[in-house]
Amino acid sequence: MTSRDERAVEQFVESTARMFAEWGFPRMAARVLLTMMCAEEDTLTAGELAGRLGVSPSAISGAVRYLIQIGLMDRRPIPGSRRDVYLLRDNAWYLSSTTTGGVYAMIADLADGGAQALGGPETRAGGRVGEMRDFFRFIQSEMTGLLEKWEKLKTSEQKDRAEG
Repeated sequence: MTSRDERAVEQFVESTARMFAEWGFPRMAARVLLTMMCAEEDTLTAGELAGRLGVSPSAISGAVRYLIQIGLMDRRPIPGSRRDVYLLRDNAWYLSSTTTGGVYAMIADLADGGAQALGGPETRAGGRVGEMRDFFRFIQSEMTGLLEKWEKLKTSEQKDRAEG
């Protein structure tokens, strides 16, 4: 077992958060998410997250609110305290994907209306928006199969670990 390289972990968190931000994910939320993923502890407080990231606890507040909203994290109260701890949800990526999957269908439906408003797929603009509709319908249909494959893979891995 190799020892943890804190400098490399920090670089991983920052580089990956920057990439997420380039894709449109809020940067602080990405930093918090990756810090939670890299923590050996199951839970961290806002103060602990702020300390690890070198930011104020108020900067953490908006980030965790966003991550909770999209289903990647949970908040739990600390008994006898006014503080909370934050934790990654089990199967967070899977759950987030199932939640987001419905968004693809909504975008496809909106694009369908947009294509019609633009004069249908025969027009240049209507054709572009129609292609957008078709793409998101395809993604929606494929997402279901991908998630089923993921469930089978995880179940198989868990079974192998239990038997091994």
